[in-house]
Amino acid sequence: MASVIDEASTEHRVEVPANAAPDRLDRVLAAQLPDLSRSRISALIRDDKATIDGAVVNNPSRKVGPGAVIVLLVPPARDAVPTPQAISLTVVYEDESLIVIDKPAGLVVHPAPGNPDRTLVNALLAHCGASLSGIGGVKRPGIVHRLDKETSGLMVAAKTDAAHHGLVAQFSAHTIQRAYRAVVWGVPSPARGVIDQNIGRSPTNRKKMAVLASGGRPARTHYRVEKVLAGGLASLVQCRLETGRTHQIRVHMASIGSALVGDPVYGRASRQRKRSAPALAAQFPRQALHAYLLGFTHPLSQVTLKFESELPNDISQLLSELSIVA
Repeated sequence: MASVIDEASTEHRVEVPANAAPDRLDRVLAAQLPDLSRSRISALIRDDKATIDGAVVNNPSRKVGPGAVIVLLVPPARDAVPTPQAISLTVVYEDESLIVIDKPAGLVVHPAPGNPDRTLVNALLAHCGASLSGIGGVKRPGIVHRLDKETSGLMVAAKTDAAHHGLVAQFSAHTIQRAYRAVVWGVPSPARGVIDQNIGRSPTNRKKMAVLASGGRPARTHYRVEKVLAGGLASLVQCRLETGRTHQIRVHMASIGSALVGDPVYGRASRQRKRSAPALAAQFPRQALHAYLLGFTHPLSQVTLKFESELPNDISQLLSELSIVA
């Protein structure tokens, strides 16, 4: 079987040292080609893009001995299906490998049937342009975590396959630092604690997530009350995530009786609270949740990076209004 050669493909030639121990083809290439993730290399091998001593090999686990000459052809990255759209972004940090942005509330991360465009992905495609070298062979930003549409704050996205692979590994290992500030109804008791409850689809409403006594996925949230507001009507809470389940903070805080102010799904305030609350709190148009801290190890330089974001204007105004209520 002949390898399909594209004139625009990049040829990588790897000569295995004479004293090397036999090893898997994908591992040998991954060690020599740090700009490509092992999963991307494996996909290329299965697509007949690799040869050993001139013979096409399509098995990533094929053992390669000392002295072998490996050639890997990497086709140019395909254009992403979403269309680049010029949307204003607050860029906190950017280099050739990744970008950190401060997402505003109201911006959807991924295109979906209800939001086919004007998303963060569309914005990043336009902003990053030619600096996107391709994730899995497609010129697209590597989204490794998400924020809900109406949650604001810090997000990191990869621009290269190697950066994407490194960030995914850190999220999987739960070594990423993520902290949020939320305005919740009432005052959690105790004022500092850990919510360790599985989260999964609600058995009564498949559009919602819920704490489950059995099943679901492990979820762990550390919370701490930072400020009691309006005589205990509400409070400012810091939440740190060990896991990243869908709607985790919203579901966990609601499960202990301190749902987020403004949350249309999990945080409907009681009539008594709404009567006692100032107008902005009673009618706050989104969940009052902001991802204010993000820390991780740069997947290429191995430098520790840490970013913080100030609360957006709408949550700051909410806090001000609640702080003056006796």
